[in-house]
Amino acid sequence: MIQKLIFATALSLSGLVMTASASADVTCSLLVDANGGAILQQTGDCDKAATPASTFKVPLAVMGFDSGILVDAENPAWPFQKGYADWMENWKTTVTPRYWLDKSVVWFSQELTKKLGTARFQSYVDAFEYGNRDLSGDPGKDNGLTNAWLGSSLKITPLEQAQFLDKLLNRKLAVSQNAYDMTYEAMQKTDLGNGWIVSGKTGTSLLTNADGTADAQKRQLGWFVGWAEKGARKIVFVHLIEDLKKEEGFAGPRAKADVLEMLPDKLNDL
Repeated sequence: MIQKLIFATALSLSGLVMTASASADVTCSLLVDANGGAILQQTGDCDKAATPASTFKVPLAVMGFDSGILVDAENPAWPFQKGYADWMENWKTTVTPRYWLDKSVVWFSQELTKKLGTARFQSYVDAFEYGNRDLSGDPGKDNGLTNAWLGSSLKITPLEQAQFLDKLLNRKLAVSQNAYDMTYEAMQKTDLGNGWIVSGKTGTSLLTNADGTADAQKRQLGWFVGWAEKGARKIVFVHLIEDLKKEEGFAGPRAKADVLEMLPDKLNDL
């Protein structure tokens, strides 16, 4: 269990707190030592729940590899079909698990959850204690199996994101060892050039009003979650931003850019 050892004030005074660009507010920024669970940094409202958006592909990958539906980073290779989500041109191709995680291919996630089925999908989410565990989807649409994590019923706080990643890294989920190994292998990695390697996943969603209607300004929220490792040392990070106004580009990649800019110096000081 993550311990609330909060050093945010000291880190802030040292100029080490992760910050977003002037166009966005940092809803929460977390750094957690995966070797013991101590919170090294906590800024913002880290108990505020939000849609996981494409960060949910990390637990989905674990489910897919544990169930045997996914085999390894390059298999299965599922071809795009007419009727699949095609918001991005680079989704209209044959997709492997590695490509799916790298390009955030929504239709691959949806085909995976269809193959899992409602009961098995729910059992994994419950076993992972993932967020509010609500897979009901949009009210009256019966679309939870394919849409619950896409700005819909499933919500998770940044602290819960960190708790899930901590369990993943410490292999405390009730899944096969292969599921851990293959999820790690398939995830996108960034070499920071100082001995630290970052594995992470972005997530982007349009913000909504309290009544569930779309934000009139079409503002976005953006996640970047994952971990940095150097030898036996592993640090979990969770970064969530909310746009102050409509911005060009997806918020998830912007959150990732913020984190990758700040992490090298920050990790050297921890």
